[in-house]
Amino acid sequence: MARYVFITGGVVSSLGKGLASAALGALLQARGYTVRLRKLDPYLNVDPGTMSPFEHGEVFVTDDGAETDLDLGHYERFTGVAARKTDSVSSGRIYSTVLEKERRGDYLGKTIQVIPHVTNEIKDFLAVGEDEVDFMLCEIGGTVGDIEGLPFFEAIRQFAQDKPRGQCIFAHLTLLPYVTASGELKTKPTQHSVKELRSIGIAPDVLLLRSEHPIPEKEREKIALFCNVRKEAVIAAPDLKTIYEAPLAYHREGFDQAVLDAFGISPAPKPNLDRWTDVMDRLENAEGEVRVAIVGKYTQLEDAYKSIAEALTHGGMANRTRVKAEWIDAELFENDDPTPFLSNFNAILVPGGFGERGTEGKIKAAQFAREKNIPYLGICLGMQMAVIEAARNLAKVTDAGSEEFDHEHGKKRFTPVVYHLKEWVQGNHVVARKVGDDKGGTMRLGAYTAALKEGSLVSKVYGATEIEERHRHRYEVDIAYRDQLEACGLTFSGMSPDGRLPEIVELKDHPWFIGVQFHPELKSKPFAPHPLFSGFVRAAMDASRLV
Repeated sequence: MARYVFITGGVVSSLGKGLASAALGALLQARGYTVRLRKLDPYLNVDPGTMSPFEHGEVFVTDDGAETDLDLGHYERFTGVAARKTDSVSSGRIYSTVLEKERRGDYLGKTIQVIPHVTNEIKDFLAVGEDEVDFMLCEIGGTVGDIEGLPFFEAIRQFAQDKPRGQCIFAHLTLLPYVTASGELKTKPTQHSVKELRSIGIAPDVLLLRSEHPIPEKEREKIALFCNVRKEAVIAAPDLKTIYEAPLAYHREGFDQAVLDAFGISPAPKPNLDRWTDVMDRLENAEGEVRVAIVGKYTQLEDAYKSIAEALTHGGMANRTRVKAEWIDAELFENDDPTPFLSNFNAILVPGGFGERGTEGKIKAAQFAREKNIPYLGICLGMQMAVIEAARNLAKVTDAGSEEFDHEHGKKRFTPVVYHLKEWVQGNHVVARKVGDDKGGTMRLGAYTAALKEGSLVSKVYGATEIEERHRHRYEVDIAYRDQLEACGLTFSGMSPDGRLPEIVELKDHPWFIGVQFHPELKSKPFAPHPLFSGFVRAAMDASRLV
């Protein structure tokens, strides 16, 4: 049966609970244990699928089709363990399930309350798969004291009480602010955060202290004394140059040892950290640099493209080169020449997105890459923009566009080279969708198989003729235009197994021009870079040598 580590946060948000959880998972794996990581979010949305990237950052998608918090991306990148639907839950999902049960009469007429009905639902979620791994790491979103998070804190308190003694521990991450005027690190916010946690019945076993400055021994001793935590379990969480330094940094601070000590595991297996030593060596000893333009519309918030940024870094690591990614707002040149904005880059990437805003700039970016022989990678909407560009400028379908944009404006303006996907095959059944369906959870989501054309560039990149990648879209390139586009040099080199849905396009007689309907960035890891990103960065390196 799994041992549980609950990771909570205090003082302020965005301190790095997700990164700490992912790093701990990697360190426990390095000691030979199996792990699973979970995220419990207090917001009332059922999932982040309908939330704006400006509001929540990117939406991470699992193989089984769950739309989740971006922290699950950290979990996968650091542990290599594929996340599942059962690894992410929100207050909205919990309350929705409870109310569905009440409507069915499952509670036999009882009055439905937060305790025990909501907390029991949370505990049932926590218990799923507890016999599958050695450690279950569960991150609670938000900070202690948030009113919406109280049911989760109460649930994990009860859960720990229900389990045998020593099977659950609590790690609490807080801020240790530095007051410049007095030149001091202040421990009082941490003391109050722990006090708040203890007031609801949870006593932390390990404290993680986020700080911009080294933490003197005196402050560690003070925190240990006033927070009733062993001094060895007071762990510094300093700012790092790269997130991939986190496993080694936390190990140096003794985080994994403190967790094992809290469980009474002694002697603890020695860790093998070769994987992370190699990762850092590749990052710190890069032998060159390439510049990649990411042309999107959520460029003000880097978290909106978090997995893409990390996958580019991984592609650089695979080639021992540094990738300098720069975010370019697609709206900047919708009505202008893109040359001043794009001419100094070695490669161009157009990521996914929704809505018409910025799309004309993305189409111009694809055209610029095609005409200037600059390596291009289009992801999801980025592939659709490349197809529309080819239809307009090569196949002479001058009003080519997407049904998505017509639906947005409520009138027909384009010849729909990209259409609303109303039906597709998932496993052994057909999925049907209508334009007026609810937005949440109705896209083509999760892992699907694609058949690659033998001899194509993508088949060489993957080293295979069949792949499985994750999707998140409701619009699709119309196969009806295949012959017309292929006659102009845009090859449909990847298709769904039934041959109905285009998955990949590539441009003949171009150094490296690929568009994919799926999201390869979601499966890339620092120790296993995705082949598309490795190949894209390698093509950028080749382009840089030609300059």
